[in-house]
Amino acid sequence: MSDRQLWSYKEIAAHIRVQPDTVRSYRKHGLLPPPDHVEGGKPYWYADTVRAWVARRPGNRGRRED
Repeated sequence: MSDRQLWSYKEIAAHIRVQPDTVRSYRKHGLLPPPDHVEGGKPYWYADTVRAWVARRPGNRGRRED
């Protein structure tokens, strides 16, 4: 079953245990996948998109997801 919940910078940051500004920087530097949805100029990603990105991230080293 897929998780179609939309996450903002804040939810992504909580998931990977960094500050929201760090996630914004990842996007600015092309390290984050393109947003799945943009509403009112704000980007959002599906939880599944974020989890797949986390699994592929360099330095992930098998971190446990909550």
